[in-house]
Amino acid sequence: MLTLSHILEALTGIPVAGGQQVITDVVIDSRLAIPGALFVALPGEHTDGNLYVGAAFAKGAVAALVEKETPDFYTLDLRVPVTFDMAADFKIPVCLRVADTLAALQTAAKFWRERLNPRVIGVTGSVGKTTTKEIIAAVLGTRFRTLKSEGNLNNEIGLPLSLLHLSEAHEQAVLEMGFYEIGEIALLCSLAKPHVGVVNNVYPVHLQKAGSIENIVQGKGELVEALPPAPEGVAILNYDEPLVMSMAARTRASVFTYGLDPQADLWASEVLGLGLDGIRFQLHYARARETLHVRFPMLGRHSVHTALRAVAVGLVEGLTWQEIIEGLQGMEAHSQLRLYAVTGPGRSLILDDSYNASPESMIAALNLLQEMEARRRVAVLGDMLELGEYEDQGHRLVGKRAADVADLLITIGARAELIAVEALEVGLPASRIIKLADRESAQQYLRGHLLEGDVVLVKGSQGMRLDRLVNALEITSR
Repeated sequence: MLTLSHILEALTGIPVAGGQQVITDVVIDSRLAIPGALFVALPGEHTDGNLYVGAAFAKGAVAALVEKETPDFYTLDLRVPVTFDMAADFKIPVCLRVADTLAALQTAAKFWRERLNPRVIGVTGSVGKTTTKEIIAAVLGTRFRTLKSEGNLNNEIGLPLSLLHLSEAHEQAVLEMGFYEIGEIALLCSLAKPHVGVVNNVYPVHLQKAGSIENIVQGKGELVEALPPAPEGVAILNYDEPLVMSMAARTRASVFTYGLDPQADLWASEVLGLGLDGIRFQLHYARARETLHVRFPMLGRHSVHTALRAVAVGLVEGLTWQEIIEGLQGMEAHSQLRLYAVTGPGRSLILDDSYNASPESMIAALNLLQEMEARRRVAVLGDMLELGEYEDQGHRLVGKRAADVADLLITIGARAELIAVEALEVGLPASRIIKLADRESAQQYLRGHLLEGDVVLVKGSQGMRLDRLVNALEITSR
């Protein structure tokens, strides 16, 4: 178990005899502190974590990493040389003063990861990281004690927090790795030291911050560059994505491919969408010349790639087919996935995919909508943010697909108007297109126009908060 003495040793390099207080959690929000927690007082744009040290201690935290003087609390200043006696003799709760709390958090996480010996699987990609992480963890969990990063804790703060939840009991860790700029995933890998790297896809998501698709390829490829040489290291790459496959030349690890192409090591065929019952497909494993018939409870034919990633990890880690299929079909794997079906006004069915959006994930969601049996297929699509120079093209691509699928297209926001414009240009009648400015207008319109048998897809970037639209519509249906 992680103890306060481990934190002190990580930050000072001095093994400490005292400080055997177990750290029950590591938090950056004082409101989440529990008895025994370590509070990390990070500076922020709008506030300073140093202001909430007292609140964290009041909730039972036993220590806090701070950058500023905290005269109200016992403080051990780690910015100056610390002797064995000083580090061993302190009072709880204690403030550990450092020059940089984020750097200290990362240092502690790296120390703790190196002290333990789990097999680490890193997951990156433009779309589907969190879902992939959840399913991989479910598959590995059929045999191994597995840690997974919670939610989408995938950056320079979230990943260290996940690492500090490791214990000696964990045999596997599945960690999501996000990307905004070159060097970010390399930093995360220096902390996590992954053995297996899974790359989903490369799309122009967050292009406004990344700068170019070439930068995204470079940044996400840092995961496979960080893997150890074969046979210990394995890069699991999407054979259907040329930009992903270009990363094969950048790794010392062995390469395992998956996709819909029979040239991949693991591939799927006969993919059939079953609506809300998930998908069915044939699974082929070239190395063993095996074929299985699989039913997977995730929605939409595009989710076959998610299943393939999890199967690939299971095979690489030595699981049996029985264990892999059990993990794929287990309900626990799907408890945190992001597409939900709820009842809406008029006993309509709302597919809530409002968590986030990119052109590729929008089109995949529209493909799912097309699979659904419905009186009318209604697409409620909001702005896609952070697309940079790809903004016009990305929205227009979605408009083309929406024109093929939707009986009624409703757009929300100024950017999403491009979806409506393109849908009109390629043939969707103007009478079946509604352009609205905000969630409130959409809520009012949908309340009055949805009927039993309608299936409604709601999707947009997280900044649009279309989840609030879904919540409002679901409440009105009760």
